[in-house]
Amino acid sequence: MARFTLLALALASTILSPLTLAHPANGPRDTVRGCGVVPTAEFLAKANAIAAEEAESKSALGASFAADVSAAATINVNVYFHVVARSNSASDGYVSAAQIDNQVKVMNSNYAASGFQFTKAGADWTINTNWASDGAELAMKKSLRKGTYKDLNIYFMYAIGGNLGYCYFPTSAATGSNDFYLDGCSILYSTAPGGSETNYNLGKTVTHEVGHWMGLFHTFQGNSCTGSGDSISDTPQQLSASSGCPTGRDSCPNAAGLDPIHNYMDYSIDSCYESFTAGQNTRMLSMWNTYRA
Repeated sequence: MARFTLLALALASTILSPLTLAHPANGPRDTVRGCGVVPTAEFLAKANAIAAEEAESKSALGASFAADVSAAATINVNVYFHVVARSNSASDGYVSAAQIDNQVKVMNSNYAASGFQFTKAGADWTINTNWASDGAELAMKKSLRKGTYKDLNIYFMYAIGGNLGYCYFPTSAATGSNDFYLDGCSILYSTAPGGSETNYNLGKTVTHEVGHWMGLFHTFQGNSCTGSGDSISDTPQQLSASSGCPTGRDSCPNAAGLDPIHNYMDYSIDSCYESFTAGQNTRMLSMWNTYRA
């Protein structure tokens, strides 16, 4: 594991410990984004501890804190794509090679300011009606997963329990363990660029879910106007998830700032998504160096 260049990152490795985050498959997906990732209380506590260390470092280092983060070398992430469909028909979950290439372009555009870039390391196509509907997840991933723990595996699937996607938070996973194999993102096939999912077919479901893979919470984490939220200081308090693109929404009127409806970690529609905050970029770097470097 690489050494951290910031105090917050150095201290993070002593705070975090292994945990695995399971995904529920009962999240409603209808006309809102809702995804199937739910952080445990333990992970929330550890993220809050990292937030405290980041705040201490920012206070101690001042302007140089942000400068050090922005000056960090771009991190390349190899991505293995797996299309798991019921047949070779687009209506059965098939995603084309061209769509995958466009997905990589979307990811690189959306993460450009975060210090991460993505390279397609491979792609494969599997016809399996059970796997395509999220059946036998572990068996599927043991068969298809490629690379190391720093490599991202994305599974485009026909159906995933009513969700647009789910992705596992990072943990200390030993190579060959179940946690290692489960790591990655499962994505509804129709959300790929040019897909059939109205309002969610620009490829930004992957952007959102990969944010979880990088260790980010939803901007409305905890559904509170007074709690720690996503434990990142520059995302405004948000009481509940956004739907659509509700300009001017302010679910916490007594807290500073409007709801971050353009943030990739809210539940807005694809065309509303625009950016991560500087604090989120710092958190992703911290999590990367803790778990995946």
